[in-house]
Amino acid sequence: MKILVIEDEQALLESILAYFTGEGNICEHASDFAAAYEKISLYSYDCILLDLGLPGGEGLELLTKLKQLKKRDGVLIISARHSLDDKLMGLDLGADDYLVKPFHLSELKARVSAIIRRKNFDGDNVILFNEISVDVSAMKINVKGNQVILTKKEFDLLVYFLSNRNKVVTKNAMAEHLWGDEMDLSDDFDFIYTHVKNLRKKLLEAGAADYLRSVYGIGYKFGDI
Repeated sequence: MKILVIEDEQALLESILAYFTGEGNICEHASDFAAAYEKISLYSYDCILLDLGLPGGEGLELLTKLKQLKKRDGVLIISARHSLDDKLMGLDLGADDYLVKPFHLSELKARVSAIIRRKNFDGDNVILFNEISVDVSAMKINVKGNQVILTKKEFDLLVYFLSNRNKVVTKNAMAEHLWGDEMDLSDDFDFIYTHVKNLRKKLLEAGAADYLRSVYGIGYKFGDI
């Protein structure tokens, strides 16, 4: 998962970042309105964790900005505000869920995972694509009953392809999704080719059809043959 944490409380921010990165996720952060707006304008995320009270602006305004930018990022509001009006306003403006502070990090993770499943896979834990079965929660892949062992990056790449099936995805978008915004200026995407090659090899060896296609000069397409 690629997550943006918008939070100005330093201790909480560090706890969230440590928790999610410790599980292999890509995490970026912003601690004020201006930095958060720059992030959402330039990049896309699986889920944005959004605090409402931010230095320099109001978190709810960022929801309006996301809508204006026509972004489809999942949004989970994390706030100390308990009022029903704040919750309803946030949800009306496009947030997917609202979690009141304080909370357990395990609950936060469960809420984030549920948002991503709803956004990309109609709420299912298991993604089915022809003979390929992917259990997102357990991180298990099966092809015709054969278990496929993937690295974390290969697994994330497969899920990314499945969430964008039959679409052409650029190498830059793939790099940003898997490694974060520090890769956006890279001109060398050989590492992408290596991960794609290894993913394709493992799926083929397990008995899957070859669904991956290279789109010259652009990137890759995963989908129906």
